[in-house]
Amino acid sequence: MQFSVIFEAQLADPTVVHEHQVIHDCVEQAVLAEEMGFDRVWAVEHHSLKWYAHMSAPEVFLSYVAARTSRIRVGHGVVCMPFNFNHPARVAERAAMLDLLSGGRLDLGAGRGGTAQETSLCGVDRDRTTQEVEDALRIIGRAWQKDELEYRSELIRIDPHPILPRPRQTPHPPLFLACSRTETLVQAAELGIGALVMGFAGPESIAGMRRVYDTARAERTGERFVSTVVNDHFSVLCPTIVLDDRAEARRIGIRGQRFFAQSIGHWYGGAGVPDEAVVDGADEAAEMRRAAEQVEARLHEQSIPVRPTATATFNADHAYGTAEDAIAYVERLRDAGADEVMCLMQMGTVPQEACLETLRQWGDKVIPHFTGRPLAGGRPQGADARAETSPDRKINGDHGGRTG
Repeated sequence: MQFSVIFEAQLADPTVVHEHQVIHDCVEQAVLAEEMGFDRVWAVEHHSLKWYAHMSAPEVFLSYVAARTSRIRVGHGVVCMPFNFNHPARVAERAAMLDLLSGGRLDLGAGRGGTAQETSLCGVDRDRTTQEVEDALRIIGRAWQKDELEYRSELIRIDPHPILPRPRQTPHPPLFLACSRTETLVQAAELGIGALVMGFAGPESIAGMRRVYDTARAERTGERFVSTVVNDHFSVLCPTIVLDDRAEARRIGIRGQRFFAQSIGHWYGGAGVPDEAVVDGADEAAEMRRAAEQVEARLHEQSIPVRPTATATFNADHAYGTAEDAIAYVERLRDAGADEVMCLMQMGTVPQEACLETLRQWGDKVIPHFTGRPLAGGRPQGADARAETSPDRKINGDHGGRTG
């Protein structure tokens, strides 16, 4: 298994001072994530979504993180691919430059950025976004396969041009698609690209999504592949706060997730402005249930269908608690078919120190349990720790650590 961290640059108090601090805090978390053994950091792209995501230029953020690190992969999770957000040739150029300068560490995800708030900012035609995303992936998949890119479809025409520079990874960085529905899971599999899956509904739902993805993989003919290189990586979101104090971790994590759910509901479902107050001693699980009921009522009022995905963000059964709680939850994600666990801890009301401590706990205890990798400081964990205490272990033998 692989482990990553995803950043929204989300904040409950959207003053200029706090906004600037949160973005610097995200950089601090990303640098610590490398130290603690995470494989990858992801950064979203959203526009004008106050409270929910202030990460409008992830290519700049990821470039800065790449310059501050040496090993950890940097991922667009995702680029808004409709043409009025980002012309596909410009996405290819920027991706290649970042991949080159990072030493081949880039992963490139695609998404629609489909809220009315975002599309109205950039004049995006919402009826064209699905096809524009697919066209963009095909353009990027072909950009460096020949000396010059040429592409024609119903929506875009690119006459022969070289796309410069060329990326370090050949023929291009691994491609992914944001997947929250059955249709996008099937699309990702048929296009031959990885799936970035929202995991709020829990491991059982993820297992069903994995079955959809695998069925589409088994049935695909290859005719829709966007590239000569196929990526079947299945990455799953995992909200988490891990502290020594289980109750405090759950309180902080569920409060942060409630803010996340209410802020995304504000832009996607017309819910009210997210409540910014953090009340000491509040029953956050009860508040989460109450907030879910309010969102459902508002959706009904506006005749918006209440699908399971509409309220999944209010499910509080995630990796909140101690390291042992997180390990147990990740085991469920692994059994559900996750190739990668994308840790979401940077939620609007979560203090920076709780995010940093969560990263340390995952690096010290959770990740080694699944990978057998020792800590940077040399203390063996997981399978390596068990091997050291085994009477059958040879003094100079291989550690024999398992991979998840």
